[in-house]
Amino acid sequence: MSLTLGIIGGGVMGEAILRCILQRGTARASDVTVAEVVPDRRRALESAYGVKTTASSKELAASCSTILLAVKPQSFPETAEELKAAVGSGHCIVSIMAGIPISAIVNSVGQDSVVRVMPNTPAQIGEGVSVWTATPSVSREHKEAARAVLQAMGKEIYVDDEKYLDMATALSGSGPAYVFLFLEALIDAGVHIGMSREMAGLLSTQTILGSIRFAEQSGQHPAVLRNMVTSPGGTTAEGLLGLEEGGLRTAVAKAVIAAYAKAQSLGSPKGI
Repeated sequence: MSLTLGIIGGGVMGEAILRCILQRGTARASDVTVAEVVPDRRRALESAYGVKTTASSKELAASCSTILLAVKPQSFPETAEELKAAVGSGHCIVSIMAGIPISAIVNSVGQDSVVRVMPNTPAQIGEGVSVWTATPSVSREHKEAARAVLQAMGKEIYVDDEKYLDMATALSGSGPAYVFLFLEALIDAGVHIGMSREMAGLLSTQTILGSIRFAEQSGQHPAVLRNMVTSPGGTTAEGLLGLEEGGLRTAVAKAVIAAYAKAQSLGSPKGI
């Protein structure tokens, strides 16, 4: 597949996407252009990846048919204004901006061919999961181009209704923060009972990593796996009782529900 990709925004996520697609061979460096307003970042990206860079989104659009928006939502109005005069029927806009619905992109850029994506931070190492959708105007070729980019970042799930992106924002988008908080709490608990922080960190990190891989490979329900570890009257049963008494399930549900409500409010006309 021939992919001419323009990435607007050379920050953390923009660079992560660039690195993943080049490492996976999704695109050649010669076919990628990055638009970045900070001169030092442009020079760094050129040196590290051999891609073309520019300060102009309009210039980028002239050489790239797939344009990925990796700017912060607050920078979108300025970017949209520049793109409006540069995009046409042969372009497709792919957005990873949180809280900016497809309708706002279509209206601001004047482009009906739009893909909206909700990635998460593990995409930075090619282990992410992205939920995405596309307008009816997106061609089969542009859909395949978007899918190829997302697969370079990890797993991807296509949905027909944009409403699922707000749900994904609350679950998988914010999810890494929930996991990191649990990891932090587990390490702190190990230190509390007398371990060194280094030892507690290694044990906790590898336990979570190994458990997730085991769950993925086994294909069994988490409850089945939990029961495999839990002996009647044993230490695990006692520990699980403490988590249940502490309201772990309720706390997780409240976190996801609160994040979902926030995602919905950001996507409303008042929130944009």
